[in-house]
Amino acid sequence: QVQLVESGGGLVPAGGSLRLSCSASGRTARQYAMAWFRQAPGNEREFVVALTWSGTGTVTSDSVKGRITISRDNAKNTVYLQMNRLKPEDTAVYYCAAKDTDYEANYKYWGQGTQVTVSS
Repeated sequence: QVQLVESGGGLVPAGGSLRLSCSASGRTARQYAMAWFRQAPGNEREFVVALTWSGTGTVTSDSVKGRITISRDNAKNTVYLQMNRLKPEDTAVYYCAAKDTDYEANYKYWGQGTQVTVSS
């Protein structure tokens, strides 16, 4: 079992940057495959980016490719989402998620989300 807590959201102008953090407690973050999702008002939750269990592979949504990077600090049990050149359409609640292996279809553990608002 792992508990995930996101932080770092806020209001940023278009073109700006933000770094979100996802702190894992319980078991360490490096024992899970991690991902970030987001949900904008009126929309379904959408996949943003994933990091494999080993930490060596990533998968990124086409909508954010080239602007978003996921990384992990095992010593701090924390996963980061670096977002650059933000656009108003990036406005959403961002969720951190984890699953036990890369082969599971669904993410089992979820954080409570952090709001990101990009002003035009």
